[in-house]
Amino acid sequence: MAKFCPTCGKQLPVENAEICPKCGVRVQSPTKSPPKQSEGSKIGLYIIIAIVLFVGFIIVAAVFSYVVLGAGFFTTQKAQETVYKGGAQETVYKGVEQSAANIQMVGGVYGLASNPSAGINEIRFTIGLAPGAPAIDLTKMKIVFSTPTTVPIILTQGSIASTSVFTSKRNGVTNVNSMNPNDQIEISFKTSSLKPNTKLNLELRPSVGAALPFSKTTPATIAATNLLY
Repeated sequence: MAKFCPTCGKQLPVENAEICPKCGVRVQSPTKSPPKQSEGSKIGLYIIIAIVLFVGFIIVAAVFSYVVLGAGFFTTQKAQETVYKGGAQETVYKGVEQSAANIQMVGGVYGLASNPSAGINEIRFTIGLAPGAPAIDLTKMKIVFSTPTTVPIILTQGSIASTSVFTSKRNGVTNVNSMNPNDQIEISFKTSSLKPNTKLNLELRPSVGAALPFSKTTPATIAATNLLY
């Protein structure tokens, strides 16, 4: 649609002309470009965005850490309560008490042979408690025994020694079911014939406290009584 000058009435050459070519009167104000955003406002916006992202990261990290720690706590509890039956392992640990009740070896480990030419058929050694450790229920203790050529065997406490039962005697004389501070308990159990230079792996696992693993080797020449090294 044609546009005319409001002062002289002459038709403007273009619709959006700002000045009338005849009378020189300004017809409309010049088009204003939108104000440019200052550098300061841009920096402020960037800072706000960075703060929001940082706070969000902290919140997510805190939630993730809580979840991981909680999962680890319950997983550890379940692992401590798990018992492997019929295999070579049995785990029964009870938190802080594990570091308080420690079994110690007293003297050497001996292999006895009723027929030396056939090999060692009995293992015997003495154990005690570390200073300050509480008493241990020997009826709940397990002994895991193995050699490089045999599967691990779990022995339980009893009154007659066999390849699956160990005896526990105070000072090697009286059968007992518990080990108290200052006690020296002799442990004895039977084995299949062990030949010279055979490595033995043993692990004592009390119901409370840390397990005591150790390894010994039969001597090159088997006698009736042998100190394993």
